[in-house]
Amino acid sequence: MLLGLRVGDPHDELLGAWLAKESVRDVYLADTPADAALLLDKAIVGCLADDVAEIRSLGKTLRSWRTEILAHHDTGASNGPTEGLNLCVKKVKRCGHGFKTFEHYRLRVLLHAGGVTWPTRPRPPRLRTRAPHSNA
Repeated sequence: MLLGLRVGDPHDELLGAWLAKESVRDVYLADTPADAALLLDKAIVGCLADDVAEIRSLGKTLRSWRTEILAHHDTGASNGPTEGLNLCVKKVKRCGHGFKTFEHYRLRVLLHAGGVTWPTRPRPPRLRTRAPHSNA
């Protein structure tokens, strides 16, 4: 992979982006909050010093969200479930080709996400019939 980067990325722009991504990934894999803070601070400094504008922008974003990123190690919270549900809603909307009412859209999303709880209705009474007569 590194050889491919050398040949196809002569100015190390892609390599820098990959290293920035890996340094952010390492923050979330850190064992302790202190290790995570150290790794995040190193990632911020490295991104801010990069020649590529997008990586510098990542450094600014990491710096402004530092507290929230580090809170992951204290709470273990993740927005993954929320993002997954948002993806589900967007897929339903794309497939719906325009719902006429919000209630129909809502029901389709609930059906797709498995969150519909239908009201219980009384069962219809069982019809009783007489047994047929046998003429044997």
